[in-house]
Amino acid sequence: MKINGNEIKPGMVIKHQETLWTAVKADHVKPGKGGAFAQVELKNILDGRKLNERFRSADKVERVRLDQRDYQYLYAEGEMLVFMNTESYEQISLHIDFVGEERAAYLTDGMMVVVELYEDKPIGVELPQHVELEVIDTEPVVKGQTAANSYKPAILSGNIRSAVPPFVGVGERVIVATEDGSYVRRAEMGSF
Repeated sequence: MKINGNEIKPGMVIKHQETLWTAVKADHVKPGKGGAFAQVELKNILDGRKLNERFRSADKVERVRLDQRDYQYLYAEGEMLVFMNTESYEQISLHIDFVGEERAAYLTDGMMVVVELYEDKPIGVELPQHVELEVIDTEPVVKGQTAANSYKPAILSGNIRSAVPPFVGVGERVIVATEDGSYVRRAEMGSF
């Protein structure tokens, strides 16, 4: 779908210079002389390069719609991560670098993710916002320290490093944000 260059907004995916870009920032400028334009910061979806581009209203750009499909994470096989489409049961294998090693550490068996596809080719994996993990190692609770709002270092399942409140001990399950590994809350027994 073709749109005018000045209609680009952050979050949109466009095809520019024969590759896919996502708009990170878009500033609409109306100078005293000449026509208005959009100064757009783009990030290449495939390789992460950044680009600042100026689009005038007369410039036509192709807006791309990505297919988003639900996939279930099944298992890791060497450097490959195997996912299954929950509708067709078709399996795809993606290299761990495609997901990112740090983000792949959050994957657990059966976890639901969203795979973004362009022309049936995977170009991105969206993890859930929060995941439940077990505390594997942390300092023991010090009596009287439970009310303090200082956090202590912890290692969670998947070898993820985080900081947890003093009252959280080894073997407990916690909810953490996949964006940065920060502690959200204790997991409720038997549910997420």
